[in-house]
Amino acid sequence: MNNKFLLLWLLPLTAGAQAGEDFMRSSGKIHVVYGVILIIFAGLFAYLIRLDLKIKKLENKQ
Repeated sequence: MNNKFLLLWLLPLTAGAQAGEDFMRSSGKIHVVYGVILIIFAGLFAYLIRLDLKIKKLENKQ
């Protein structure tokens, strides 16, 4: 029952996202969005690698 309610609630949101995506594609700004998302994920990935190296260094000290 809850899954059907959730699906009905999210359905209008996905339709709006489709229209927004078409607008971004038509104006050529979708590449900017992809670039920003890529930069954010690259930064998170670099941060996690750096954090992992620091944790390993601390573990090896003890």
